Amino acid sequence: MLCGMKQTFPPLVIDPAWFRPEAVDGDTISFNEKLESLMGDEPAVNETPVQESRRIREAGTPRTGPVILSPQALERRIPGPGGDIPLRIFFPEKTRGAFLHIHGGGWVLGRAHLQDPYLEALARNTSCAVISVDYRLAPEHPYPAAPDDCEAAARWLLENGRREYGLEKFIIGGDSSGAHLSVVTLLRLKAFRGKDTGFAGAHLVYGVFDLNGTPSMRNYGDRRIVLNTPGMKWFVDQFAPPALRGEADVSPLYARREDLAGMPPALFLVGTGDLLLDDSLFMASRWAAAGNSAELAVYPGAGHGFIGMNSRAAKQARSRGEEFFNKILG
Repeated sequence: MLCGMKQTFPPLVIDPAWFRPEAVDGDTISFNEKLESLMGDEPAVNETPVQESRRIREAGTPRTGPVILSPQALERRIPGPGGDIPLRIFFPEKTRGAFLHIHGGGWVLGRAHLQDPYLEALARNTSCAVISVDYRLAPEHPYPAAPDDCEAAARWLLENGRREYGLEKFIIGGDSSGAHLSVVTLLRLKAFRGKDTGFAGAHLVYGVFDLNGTPSMRNYGDRRIVLNTPGMKWFVDQFAPPALRGEADVSPLYARREDLAGMPPALFLVGTGDLLLDDSLFMASRWAAAGNSAELAVYPGAGHGFIGMNSRAAKQARSRGEEFFNKILG
């Protein structure tokens, strides 16, 4: 790309073919059936004490396999509003920028070290440093603890990334509640800086953007392919009370158009079998309506959490994300 030339992105497209039953291939159907069977052997998160759910994740399950820790991961701590914030960092041999990664887990579960293989591969394949934030979790630390930590990490990266690491381009993103916290962080940065966010791109994977519940979330029901309606409602209850769920800092889908203006180019990834499908469809549309670049990648039949799994759709989604990174980093 020549200096001074503006990056161009395709217009937002929603293809009706993505949502037709015949669009779901056999690999996705069989994968979902196996996944649903494995989920039947796991206790439902909304019926299990939080500490037990966290213990199960750390121990690994037949569905997720054992936790694999990368020897390439570095750890450091930065100051935060509630004490030091741990960061888990991957540096590839050649670095073109940095990705501030915010993990999922419904604001209750998940840790920065639980996706080392994915983040290590992303850093290697895109020549982008990956910095994952170990933010405070609910219910011990409900709203606004997690957004406060993520905002502090983002501001630290913008202020210190060039001086400490020689980095100049930054991408933010995550999956599920991590995508939610990424958008909340961008809105806070826009308000703080009074112009742009400081980030060049946003990688938003099946995010939850309306904590009151979009139609797809409310109508999904009890079927468990990683997450269902009762589970999602339970996660939201741990994070924020009903009185706050109409505020943009809690449900970023409700942000004013002028506050969404000036957001970086974003890639929204989601499967049609995900109860949070509407969240991505609606947020991508609002992103574009505010004058921003929004790409939408929809995977027929794929359910929540699929990007970290060993399915054909997951491999395609990871590849699409790497393409987006390469486009942003130049």
